[in-house]
Amino acid sequence: MSIAPEREHIAPDNLKAVDLLKVAPSSMQITGGKVTIGGVDLLDIARDYGTALFVYDEQHIRRQLREYVRQFASCYPQSHIVYAAKAFCSVAMDHIVAEEGCLVDVASGGELAFAKAASFPMDRVLSQGNNKTPREIAECVDAGVRCFVVDTHEELERISAYALENGKVQPVVLRICPGIEADTHAYIQTANEDSKFGFNIRNGAAEEATKLALSLEGVELVGYHCHIGSQIFELKSYVEAIGTMFAYMNYIRTEYGFVAKNLDLGGGLGIAYTIYDSPSTIAQLAQAIAGAVHDNCAHYDYPYPDLYVEPGRSIVANAGITLYTVGSVKENPGICTYVAVDGGMTDNIRTALYGSKYEAFVVNRADEPRSIICDVVGKHCESGDVIVKNRSLQKCKPGDIICVLGTGAYCNEMASNYNKQVRPGIVMVSNGEVREIVRRETYEDLLRREVL
Repeated sequence: MSIAPEREHIAPDNLKAVDLLKVAPSSMQITGGKVTIGGVDLLDIARDYGTALFVYDEQHIRRQLREYVRQFASCYPQSHIVYAAKAFCSVAMDHIVAEEGCLVDVASGGELAFAKAASFPMDRVLSQGNNKTPREIAECVDAGVRCFVVDTHEELERISAYALENGKVQPVVLRICPGIEADTHAYIQTANEDSKFGFNIRNGAAEEATKLALSLEGVELVGYHCHIGSQIFELKSYVEAIGTMFAYMNYIRTEYGFVAKNLDLGGGLGIAYTIYDSPSTIAQLAQAIAGAVHDNCAHYDYPYPDLYVEPGRSIVANAGITLYTVGSVKENPGICTYVAVDGGMTDNIRTALYGSKYEAFVVNRADEPRSIICDVVGKHCESGDVIVKNRSLQKCKPGDIICVLGTGAYCNEMASNYNKQVRPGIVMVSNGEVREIVRRETYEDLLRREVL
């Protein structure tokens, strides 16, 4: 017989929706209990487009992209902002990134296909992924992507062979593991020595990969890449990683005469999922990274490289919310109140996967205090199907609309069809207008791949 872990008993915080704006889309306004994003009432959006539904604040997304460009340009003019499509990928999102003058990194042939569908300039695309298939390599080379981020010897050799066969020279950077354990969940640390990603410095793999890249025809080694993880609050991790990377690059220059033109430091800046989170700002990130690069260039007398950063979560997470309709409220006296909604782990696996925490409120009771502690649970056949666990919420009843904040990153991208659930639609709101950018799936969509 299994025993469930003991639940932490906490008191309701009695906050109202207006007290949660720190983690909400920037255009969200709450007046007299009415909640709007981009000037549009959330209850109207739920009525017109149904639930479960992802809602994005377009101006919030554009503001974040512009702030990254502005802050990094002011600290380090040779900088490039590369949106990480894995956080939220859609044709509409690719259009926005292109219009804001940023680059995009794609981690699969599917993400590349979306960029193509958006007519995204291919010379502003970076190709990521630790196991790119031969087909994906061919698609990226044929498309003319700016650069590959390379994780393995096999990948280097495949890119070389395909580029040579097609009369091209493909720029590449090598992904390096600097051995930094960032202050984040173990599942989203990506630069420690025990990682499926990149080449380890300490065991000599990075040096061997550098020698191979320099020896191969069809590829041009232009620099290095490192990504220490996601949802990072402590900027010292970036400073440590930069120091390690420059020490390695200086060693390679001394031994092989190679000078890196590009240094890609990945993304990972954390965001506030709860009102108690205090992440660093984009300005603080830019100052920390640029300062460390300046210091290391001076220390090693190293030529200033072009600097690339790859934000994803911090662009879109707080820009997005999810709307659900309450189906039932089950009170388990002395244990928990379960509020069941018309979504769940198929549109937000992060709580089950990482133990992620979210803020939520009842839209049609926004001016009431969050007076109960509950689990907001999904409709799927798993006890772990929990969206918001053991947190405050307004008292609610079937038919009420719940808003979960901070769901703009990774929720849609990790969505599934478990229990043959259709995935939610997605709308984008701006200046009083709502536009559907991804329609809700249908049963016909689920059956389309079946061979009958």
